[in-house]
Amino acid sequence: MEIIRLFLAPIRSIVKFPLVQFAFVIILITTLQAADEHTLQGHIFTTLNNLVQSTMIFFSSIWEIKPFTQAWLISGLMITYVYIACIALISLLWFLIRIIIDIVGRWNLFWLRDVIAKERGITAYRAWLPLERIRPSQIPQAKWEEKYGWPANNSPPYPNLLHRFVKQLISYILIICAISLIIEAYTPFPIFSWMVQLIKNIISRLNVHS
Repeated sequence: MEIIRLFLAPIRSIVKFPLVQFAFVIILITTLQAADEHTLQGHIFTTLNNLVQSTMIFFSSIWEIKPFTQAWLISGLMITYVYIACIALISLLWFLIRIIIDIVGRWNLFWLRDVIAKERGITAYRAWLPLERIRPSQIPQAKWEEKYGWPANNSPPYPNLLHRFVKQLISYILIICAISLIIEAYTPFPIFSWMVQLIKNIISRLNVHS
């Protein structure tokens, strides 16, 4: 397992590079566009194109989109949708791989339980070591781990996913508002006013449809 990780390390570092990801998305879109309409790739591109067109219609109903803005907005939306789809597929693939590895380890299929347990034990120890370094000597290790690492009721020592998502979303909104206010205060670009007007237009548009 360690040999495989060492072999895949340079490949993973290249794949994680943003420019490589961007080039891959562009090549993928070009390949889908060049495919015949009756093939699977052609159907995928047709669906993608319809999604982009629907988004453009929605945006054009909120504010006026001129030719220059329309050109880069179509390209940007297509790249964004393909990028999100790739991330979703890769995340789903990794999720399925983890489930398969869990099943293999739990049932000791192909006698791989010891290998999987050793690898995960090393990972857990490396994650636990920074917590252990700051443990006061007068506090027993078991109590320290129970309080900060692994509670007695086996519940995770962090908030649930919904709580973390809402907290992160609020943080991003506050940061964006603060940056837009600073830009509007010290530059001639009324970014914050544009954002407020955009939100008002979206809300009014949704009210009309409802």
